[in-house]
Amino acid sequence: MTRAACSAGPLLLGVRHHGPGSARAVRAALEAARPRAVLIEGPPEGDALLPLAADEQMRPPVALLAHAVDDPGQAAFWPLASFSPEWVAIRWALAHDVPVRFIDLPAANSLAMAQAAERETGGDGGADGDGSGEPSTAGSPAHAPIDPIGVLAETAGYDDPERWWEDVVEHRAQGGEAADPRARFAALAEAMTALREVYGDGGHPRDTVREAYMRIQLRKSVKEFGDDIAVVCGAWHVPALVTRTTLAADRALLKGLPKVKAELTWVPWSHRRLARHSGYGAGIDSPGWYGHLFETADRPIERWMTKVAGLLRDEDRFVSSAHVIEAVRLAETLAAMRGRPLAGLSETTDAIRAVMCEGSDVPLALVQDRLTVGETLGEVPDTAPAVPLQRDLTRHQRTLRLKPEAVERELELDLRKDTDAARSRLLHRLRILAVGWGEPVAGRASTGTFRESWRLCWEPELYVRVAEAGTWGTTVLAAAIAKAETQAVSATALAEVTALAEHCLLAELPDALPVVMRALADRAALDADVGHLADALPALARTLRYGDVRSTDTAALGEVAAGLAERICVGLPPACTGLDADGAAELRRRVDGVHTAIGLLTGFVQAVDGAGLRERWTAVLHKLAARDMVAGVIRGRAARLLLDEGRLAEDAAARLMGLALSPCTPPADAAAWIEGFVGGAAGGGMLLVHDERLLGLVDAWLTGVPADTFADVLPLLRRTFSVYEAGVRRTLGELVRRGPSAGGPTATATGTTAPGFGPGLDGARADAVVPVLRLLLGLDTGTGPDPGGVDPDNSDPDNRDPDKRVENAEEPLGATG
Repeated sequence: MTRAACSAGPLLLGVRHHGPGSARAVRAALEAARPRAVLIEGPPEGDALLPLAADEQMRPPVALLAHAVDDPGQAAFWPLASFSPEWVAIRWALAHDVPVRFIDLPAANSLAMAQAAERETGGDGGADGDGSGEPSTAGSPAHAPIDPIGVLAETAGYDDPERWWEDVVEHRAQGGEAADPRARFAALAEAMTALREVYGDGGHPRDTVREAYMRIQLRKSVKEFGDDIAVVCGAWHVPALVTRTTLAADRALLKGLPKVKAELTWVPWSHRRLARHSGYGAGIDSPGWYGHLFETADRPIERWMTKVAGLLRDEDRFVSSAHVIEAVRLAETLAAMRGRPLAGLSETTDAIRAVMCEGSDVPLALVQDRLTVGETLGEVPDTAPAVPLQRDLTRHQRTLRLKPEAVERELELDLRKDTDAARSRLLHRLRILAVGWGEPVAGRASTGTFRESWRLCWEPELYVRVAEAGTWGTTVLAAAIAKAETQAVSATALAEVTALAEHCLLAELPDALPVVMRALADRAALDADVGHLADALPALARTLRYGDVRSTDTAALGEVAAGLAERICVGLPPACTGLDADGAAELRRRVDGVHTAIGLLTGFVQAVDGAGLRERWTAVLHKLAARDMVAGVIRGRAARLLLDEGRLAEDAAARLMGLALSPCTPPADAAAWIEGFVGGAAGGGMLLVHDERLLGLVDAWLTGVPADTFADVLPLLRRTFSVYEAGVRRTLGELVRRGPSAGGPTATATGTTAPGFGPGLDGARADAVVPVLRLLLGLDTGTGPDPGGVDPDNSDPDNRDPDKRVENAEEPLGATG
């Protein structure tokens, strides 16, 4: 029998980890017993860190992080929330100047055991803190562990363990509390004793070793403080701690345990991580709800509904006080109908859905995400131990005002501003170090301009990544340089080195560039595969663009890029023959990338003949578009690129399409040509909308496809046209349904004019829009014509003739007859 039921022996407080009811009961029991020492389930190496729990900067949720010194990726967490019984016991002991210690198996042993289990089973993880006080092992042998709370709930006739726990612990009526706050621990210990008699270790074989160590520590504390000791541990371990064993037997269980050198510190944790059942989680479905129950002294349901109403109002949803009152009434009614002492989370959720969300799960999902789980991210004091790299990162975060947050958010950076440029450098350096705090996303500007868009979200696991990266250096800059140089030397593929060069330019690592450039030149000289060269060139071109934006000298990089482009121009045409469908699609993607890259090289590479390179690439595209042996999707794409660049006349494009869609061409090949010409490219649908000649050719070919082969080409055509916007597809359908305009020219390949379009480009009308565009883009600093009307012939330079202004303003652009 434990001291929870009698006065003899230490006070064993068996708890449910992260349970607000257990936390309140522990606080009440400690106040009543006033023990001389408090022992807590946790790694004893953390004893030196316990005084930091009293620091004003320490705000839960937090976690003890333990990692192997030689392998920082081998780590474990012991998360603690404000409603965790262990945290309450720690704070009570520190507030009352009572010694407090951890008594679980040392992290040095648990990490080593996790490593050993991983090697035996080929697992992929280390020790992950699961919130149970024991670091779980991803690679440990499979057993059939039981859930003690689940067994007790099933015995009591409940099909939901959470509901049973809420009813018997969390929702105890205020007037029904026992006179002795330790009585509930005696009852729970009795139940667990019965379970241990039936299930033994419950499928947790490591518990035997852990409990032996706890008993040894308990004996030492009794010798030092006597029986006036309180022990806070998982209720499952209480029967093992009162079991009479010899010291020699317990030491025998610990003999020969593997051991590694470990370091511990406090790190911030988050409610989202507490809500995870795997990885570094704790398996709590509703940490935000539990925190509310623990912190609310009275009327928890009313106050919860008020929080929900405030959240929904912030999201511009109409929620009045009447909604709150009705939701409270409904929750209480549901609890009474279900035979529960108080409304729980399920009743409040049902009431919120019915009353405040009007039956919709969409706003309810917001409530569950923001409140039921919560967005709380803890804080730790600056005096907490940390690897040097973490301290340097923290300094950068404060200097640049980039606060780590558990909530995902977008960050727009203007690289012309010093602070934003420094933020960009930091985020790119962390990406090199595999610390994924931020990920680049498509924003208002395209990649490589003066703007960058990032999506930031700080996860507690990143502290482990920082510790791992600390092996490369003590500062973010030094670590990024060292890792980049090592990766450049060890890279085996050309694309790896080009991507690394791009990252080094983005992160501004000039000290690493010489090593990366040497590796790049070596790989480029040895790699003769045109596909590899084509994969590598776009990254190099982007790197040159970044260098221009960031004022970085990239002359040597430009020479390498120009050399790659020349080799691609020579080797690409032979590589485009004899391809199957998958190979052709892959090479088509590479052609797109090379085309974009050469466009960038022409503008950014000064050490080579940019114009000559562009002409040689144009000649390559002409070869690809005209060769029958080249796959249809590549021929069509080459023709489209030439047409967009103005290097292929519209009549020539129509002729190529007519040949590709002629009756002698197999339908599948013709469909592939169409996919290359108008599919998967920006403006492909608009090209058909504005050029009825090409649309007529496609329509005539499609209607002539034999019925027995139509089903074969349909998936390819569907893939081609499905990427168009709905408005473009609708317009194309209307044009096809209408057919050639009555009384107007027909859409054929003979060169006749399509309705609504002139025979060619009207240069004067095109030039007329230039002043307006310059004004919109802010390129003109002086005065100019009124944008309300333009003067194409410049006969009214001051734009003062009202008749000419009206004439010019009313004439629609592009409406030449």
